[in-house]
Amino acid sequence: MHKENLVLIGNGMAGVRTLEELLKLAPDHYHITVFGEEPYGNYNRIMLSPVLASEKTIEQIMLNGEQWYIDNGITLHKGKKVEQINRARREVIATDGTVAHYDRLIIATGSVPFMLPLPGADKAGVIGFRDIKDVDTMLDTASRYQHAVVIGGGLLGLEAANGLMKQGMNVTVVHLLDTLMERQLDKPAAAMLQKSLAERGMTFLMEHSTAEILGEERVTAVRFKNGTEIPADLVVMAVGIKPNTELGKSAGLYCERGIVVSDTMQTITDPKIYAIGECVQHRGIAYGLVAPLFEQAKVAANHLAKHGIARYVGTVTSTKLKVTGIELFSAGDFIGNDKTEDIVFKDAASGTYKKIVLQDNQVKGAVLYGDTVDGSWYFQLMKDGTDVSAFRDTLLFGQHHLGDSGHNPDTRVASLPDNAEICGCNGVCKGDIVKAITEKKLFTLDEVRAHTKASASCGSCTGLVESLLAHTVGGDYSATPKTKPLCKCTDYTHDDIRHGIIQHSLKTMPAVREHFEWKTPDGCPSCRNALNYYLLCAYPTEYVDDAQSRYINERAHGNIQKDGSYSVVPRMFGGMCTSDQLRAIADVADKYEVPTMKVTGGQRIDMFGIKKEQLPAMWKDLSAAGFVSGHAYGKAMRTVKTCVGSEWCRFGTQDSTGLGVKLEELTWGSWMPHKFKLAVSGCPRNCAEATIKDIGVVCVDSGYELHIGGNGGIKVRVTDLLCKVATEEEVLEYTGAFCQFYREDAHYLERTAPWIERVGLEKVKTAILGDAANRKALYERFLISQQPAQIDPWKARADGAEAAEFTPIMIEA
Repeated sequence: MHKENLVLIGNGMAGVRTLEELLKLAPDHYHITVFGEEPYGNYNRIMLSPVLASEKTIEQIMLNGEQWYIDNGITLHKGKKVEQINRARREVIATDGTVAHYDRLIIATGSVPFMLPLPGADKAGVIGFRDIKDVDTMLDTASRYQHAVVIGGGLLGLEAANGLMKQGMNVTVVHLLDTLMERQLDKPAAAMLQKSLAERGMTFLMEHSTAEILGEERVTAVRFKNGTEIPADLVVMAVGIKPNTELGKSAGLYCERGIVVSDTMQTITDPKIYAIGECVQHRGIAYGLVAPLFEQAKVAANHLAKHGIARYVGTVTSTKLKVTGIELFSAGDFIGNDKTEDIVFKDAASGTYKKIVLQDNQVKGAVLYGDTVDGSWYFQLMKDGTDVSAFRDTLLFGQHHLGDSGHNPDTRVASLPDNAEICGCNGVCKGDIVKAITEKKLFTLDEVRAHTKASASCGSCTGLVESLLAHTVGGDYSATPKTKPLCKCTDYTHDDIRHGIIQHSLKTMPAVREHFEWKTPDGCPSCRNALNYYLLCAYPTEYVDDAQSRYINERAHGNIQKDGSYSVVPRMFGGMCTSDQLRAIADVADKYEVPTMKVTGGQRIDMFGIKKEQLPAMWKDLSAAGFVSGHAYGKAMRTVKTCVGSEWCRFGTQDSTGLGVKLEELTWGSWMPHKFKLAVSGCPRNCAEATIKDIGVVCVDSGYELHIGGNGGIKVRVTDLLCKVATEEEVLEYTGAFCQFYREDAHYLERTAPWIERVGLEKVKTAILGDAANRKALYERFLISQQPAQIDPWKARADGAEAAEFTPIMIEA
């Protein structure tokens, strides 16, 4: 298929979002070339304020690194400014002579800061606040100088002032009017904001007009028209932006305030040229917020993909301030006129202010300060033109008053309609987020950001996204494990129930449910699985494991795959095997026509594509060859990863492989609150990655370092050092004691990493190191629990146990 050439001028958020949307619709339609004036990939410009405040790094605000361009076959010319568009030849020319031909062209040159034409404005130390270079300049200045002056008390100016203040500078904000953020706030809200910022140490000069910037080569002071002066080592002009139309004008495109575009985002001069973002003017409006830009991107991508059905008709915008600890929201016409009515709530003592502007019982605007959780609801009411007469008397108190007596942000965001916009920056609605959470099985904020981009831009909607995530995935997210009920069937916590099981000798699930007055007669999948584990841990030699209170992987003793087949992982102690064992695995693979075999990260062999009814027969053959279950499917001890250690490695200090085998022989079969992995590295080079395991042993010349609480999954966590011991016997004892303490103290489905973060490392050290008798008792209880646990489940089922689980259901016509 012939591909057309698409050139993007401007590597910013609006232009690259257009490419992202286009790649979803027509990934193979264009050869894409991008010119970016800055020497970076695509970054989140609206997060420069948190970078200045040292709350984020440049790496953290990168949206698309260079690998993204490579992965999508996009040619990136970074650090190259396009100086000419030759419309007759359909080519663009950069300042270094680089030429690119286009069939379609996107101009996304953004905006430039408006610099006041003051005497002395060309001195060193006088800058705008627009890009990474400006941030670097401010950070460098803050490290060497003391006094900063920010001209402009709008949104960007206050964010710059806050960041500089956090860098230790004495900051003065100079504003021409008597009200901060006059485009986003009314006077009462602005006064509360100014008071809060002043309490943090920010100085304000309101109704001051700058006359001159003083100094020789570098700024030293600022003089005002009233004759007063203040010292200044840095002057940041944040008085507004203007569309960057220079390139469009030189190409003969019709420009007013911005490059004029139609509803399809094509320039009205040349339909082969699109313009996106802050450089454009649409229906007389030039937008400076990111939400409209992303809506424009979707429309442009729709037409570039030849779908031709989308139209951009403008955007209703809302604003939030990115200053940590200050909650502020505004939208629409928050001033009002002689046809509107205001509903106002103000509690200066608590720092809360709410104003809703109504016309004909419809919300026309809102200002919220202090308590902004209902901002999305008011914004949605405004966009939908909802008649609020039925609940007008409680409108000011938020959505929760419509049917929920609790003041809970989780329930408020949950009751929003699916088309309610949660993330204004990226145009992500509630329904999009819920669909992603449910269909893609998302459980963390980072996962939601990755799949939907919600809260990935300015971050001001993070609380709403977290609340929606909490509501959608249930109790596992909404509260910390320390305080939340085990599940909806009970009001008691995990700890309450675990203690009650021991204290009252509760040895069956019905007994537990009766004692704790369960709300449901048989519980639910969440509590049945948890109770089954808690009882098995408390009474390992008495309690009979309830297979139906386990996940399907644990019932079937294999990992179910997306096609309904299973994978089988034989245990190979310490990652060791013999040639005979390898032949036995190969023979089994041939016999059962295994379609895929893979060596796992845990140094085992995984066989995929096994039908459920084949499992017992396969297990029987593996058992005959000396293998037991690898428990790769369970909330159980999985593997002990090892390196070759002193036997072969010239850096090895101890026999790490032999110790790994002993540890796996000690711990295999043990049921845990969650999956549990170990590793033994033969020296501090750590080839076995011991410092991201639940228990990691690092061998050193004088003995063994024991590390705990690591995690190498979605959220990587490096282990904490528990202690150092001298002998292998001590390694085994301390490991067994730690395993048992984790088994008895953690909550079901809680990995060691979050468990240690919740209870604190000191509690673990006290239990294991502070009381030798307690450590030995824990170790003894672990050994007792292992007696029934180390009965191989594969062999038992190969011999006929639970045969019904593996017998296909036959349906006769």
